Amino acid sequence: MSQEIKEHSVYTTEEARILLKISSSTIKRLLKNGLLKANKVGGQYRILGKELIRLISPDVGKQAEKTYLSLKKKVVAVINKW
Repeated sequence: MSQEIKEHSVYTTEEARILLKISSSTIKRLLKNGLLKANKVGGQYRILGKELIRLISPDVGKQAEKTYLSLKKKVVAVINKW
């Protein structure tokens, strides 16, 4: 059964491992090398869904960043007019 990765959800390393269908050693390597960004909470890693999406589909992440920067530029332009 396929599960959907939710952008704003927070996952443990075990949940991320299951969603990505990778081994424990692979997820540890991704975290150690900085390919997968996570926050440590109480000695355990927590990974945002958007990081999992970015990892498996970099094009989606790049498009989201491009859209964000474009919107930010417009908002800054409006604020500077005040």
